[in-house]
Amino acid sequence: MELFSPTFWLALLNVVFIDLILAGDNAIVIGLAARNLHPSVQKKAILYGTGGALLIRILATVVVLWLLKVPWLLLVGGILLIWIAYKLLADQGDEHNNVQAGTSLWTAIRTIVIADAAMGLDNVIAVAGAAQQHLVLVILGLLISVPIIVWGSTLFIKLINHFPWIIYVGAIVLGYTASNMITEEQRLLPYFTEHPALRILFIVVVIAGVVFAGYRKRSSSSSHKGSGGEQQRSYS
Repeated sequence: MELFSPTFWLALLNVVFIDLILAGDNAIVIGLAARNLHPSVQKKAILYGTGGALLIRILATVVVLWLLKVPWLLLVGGILLIWIAYKLLADQGDEHNNVQAGTSLWTAIRTIVIADAAMGLDNVIAVAGAAQQHLVLVILGLLISVPIIVWGSTLFIKLINHFPWIIYVGAIVLGYTASNMITEEQRLLPYFTEHPALRILFIVVVIAGVVFAGYRKRSSSSSHKGSGGEQQRSYS
């Protein structure tokens, strides 16, 4: 991939979009960790905490880029990314209840960095796959998306809540990235190159499977919550 070619810009757009789609959790963590601080200190906590988290994420993604050159790890990374795409649709976002708010600047910064590192595996794998093992794409993508996450996180979360179909677009992009990673695995690439129609069919099946499974999970979770609320009202 040539630097700053049309293919490069398209891949960069893909990296930024994936990072933003998966950034809702991280934006929530930032808000929860800094919520008890004085407004004048909150900005510092968010800025320093996000900076530390960004540095760790770049280093982690560089490690993943190196690991993806090991035989069969593109296949493993692709399978993990399929699971991440499914979880993007299926998750109901209850995993933030244990995030403690910091009572001092450095406590909040530490919480943001640790929580982001713990929750950022999905971002790292997805970005590494979308970047097609291109380090410049990784760094540029993160440098573009992280400021948006910090300063526009609330707006972006509201946008997703108002337009739920954005999540499905994100899942489709992740599904494509995952299936493309698998077909790019060096041990499988000759087979898919020899049968391009099978490669296209594989990508379509993966994307359709992710969207269908995630949709069913969300539908069943919604109906379960609805029936639980009705039972609770009947007992009251």
